[in-house]
Amino acid sequence: MDLTTQSFLDQPELNDAQTTPSNPTAEPGSLEADVIAALRTVYDPEIPVNIYDLGLIYKVRIDENKHAFIDMTLTAPGCPVAGTFPGIVAEKVRAVEGISDAAVELVWEPAWTQERMTEAARVELGLI
Repeated sequence: MDLTTQSFLDQPELNDAQTTPSNPTAEPGSLEADVIAALRTVYDPEIPVNIYDLGLIYKVRIDENKHAFIDMTLTAPGCPVAGTFPGIVAEKVRAVEGISDAAVELVWEPAWTQERMTEAARVELGLI
């Protein structure tokens, strides 16, 4: 079953912990940590920083069937990759050993700001 066609509104609250660079809650060696590692291999096409450290990933949830649900945003609502990037991210997550399927939902609230980036991302971009 392809989860990308399911509404996130229909999903029960799973592991609802905010798994973001500013609040990493994934246990090392866990499936969630493996998903985060996969997310760190996906780079924003316009900024040379991975999407996790850039702060574009708002939530990572994995249910009992090993379906991953990712809430993510983009740096701007008019981003030209808005139609295709979630699919690219979902494919990376589906490739994680132990994940049976993945769905990515674009969210716009809260709006992305540079404060969501990790310190390493800010250094890499010359912001600090």
